[in-house]
Amino acid sequence: MPIVFTCPHCGLQTNGPDEYGGKSGPCAECGRQITIPPLGPPAGPAPAFRPPPDIGDDPAIRMLIPVGRSGLAIAAGYAGLLALIPFLAPIALLLGILAVRDLKKHPDKHGMGQAIFGLVMGIIFTLVPLFFLIAAAFVSSPWFVAGP
Repeated sequence: MPIVFTCPHCGLQTNGPDEYGGKSGPCAECGRQITIPPLGPPAGPAPAFRPPPDIGDDPAIRMLIPVGRSGLAIAAGYAGLLALIPFLAPIALLLGILAVRDLKKHPDKHGMGQAIFGLVMGIIFTLVPLFFLIAAAFVSSPWFVAGP
């Protein structure tokens, strides 16, 4: 079975006898020195290398394990859950803003839903108590007239 090889300089494809496998010599076309590959399967295009899939690319895995997520987004999500506690709402708001900025800088990361959740809960539970404090201050002020 002849060895099929290609000259790396001029691209000439040649068949050579088995006994020349692994030896060097001049190319029949361009005359430059080439090494004939050892006896084996015919030289052809190498099989395409496919890297293994990234575990963070599977949405089902990302739901179970925080793979490929922004740490700030995870923190914003948990702070959003705890935003019912009044002093943690501004922290959820801040973490939500930082997480959205981090995710905009790194589009390969995931977790935008958690960042938005922390942002919304932080806004709601920062503004609602603030509204009640302002209303209570207004009602207790001497300028408030409660009737005609």
